[in-house]
Amino acid sequence: MDKVAVAVLFGGRSSEHSISSATAGGVLAAIDRERFRVIPVGITRDGAFVLEDDDPTKFALDPARLPEVVDNGTRVLWPDSARSRELRVVDAAGTRSLGDVDVVLPILHGRFGEDGTIQGFLELLDIPYAGAGLLMSAIGMDKDTTKNVLRAAGVPVVPWVSVTRPGLERDREMWERRIRGLGLPVFVKPARAGSSVGVSRVDAWEELDAALETAFAEDGTVLVEQAVSGRELECGVLEARDGGLPRVSVAGEVVLSGREFYDFAAKYLGADGIDLVCPAPLRDGELAELQRVAARAFEAIGGQGLSRVDCFFTGAEFFVNEVNTMPGFTPISMFPKCWVASGMSYPELITEVIDTALTRS
Repeated sequence: MDKVAVAVLFGGRSSEHSISSATAGGVLAAIDRERFRVIPVGITRDGAFVLEDDDPTKFALDPARLPEVVDNGTRVLWPDSARSRELRVVDAAGTRSLGDVDVVLPILHGRFGEDGTIQGFLELLDIPYAGAGLLMSAIGMDKDTTKNVLRAAGVPVVPWVSVTRPGLERDREMWERRIRGLGLPVFVKPARAGSSVGVSRVDAWEELDAALETAFAEDGTVLVEQAVSGRELECGVLEARDGGLPRVSVAGEVVLSGREFYDFAAKYLGADGIDLVCPAPLRDGELAELQRVAARAFEAIGGQGLSRVDCFFTGAEFFVNEVNTMPGFTPISMFPKCWVASGMSYPELITEVIDTALTRS
């Protein structure tokens, strides 16, 4: 039987370029080569599609040197209509075929990849792809929209205020009054960014302006969220198969020990002050309720592909913080950790995500 041709798409134009590249390193090392023929397609920071090396070590996550896709002079050419699925590459030797692609695995984080942009591009070409669809990706990428959708669906969310720079300039007093109504501390974050990029904790109102500027550097819309005193718990969710319910992993817990929050350095650079505990110690009833809330949140924004649902647990109630439609997928990331703790290996998880896309197509 011919192998399934998978174009692994990574890198991209967002501030999470390096994390996407690191995810590619993990996927390239673990994907089942007996079943899949891999075409590694990198997107440079400038948006060029290049044929990358099929070398996992090139994209290993190293605190001293974050991996990235550089312009190697090649250009991957996508089909010119929905009648073809043939990928070609132009390099110094000319133009050659890479063969037909059966499915794209877009392990892109942030804007221009996780926000529906690449999903719309692939739908225009009628090429199957793994993960969330266009609308779900767009909703999940925008934290303000996600919270509004979840709240409308009856899913408990953390109180927040969403603000833009023009809004602040028009009526600073009103917006400050709304923000201060949340109480201290608060978290300030860009509406459309991930991996804790641009996120600040504010413990005194004198720190608010600097936090807003940090977030506005990433996005024109910023969320100010009420801090919740409780445990930080995360579950992996996979799309339902054969008409069933979404599948939810056991929970992982982010335990802070000397760090204010789970920031970029702690997530990816091995910084001290954070422990990832998986499975998290929960009573059976608590885990069942967390899984119910996670599945409900996943379905509310579209229910396709995969997600990591992040929650706060006060001891009495779960609040959904975020729904990540393409969560960190490196071998050390929480999403794979939760599924490994649930009995699914990292290679099996990659296969599951691809197979779901092929079944859906």
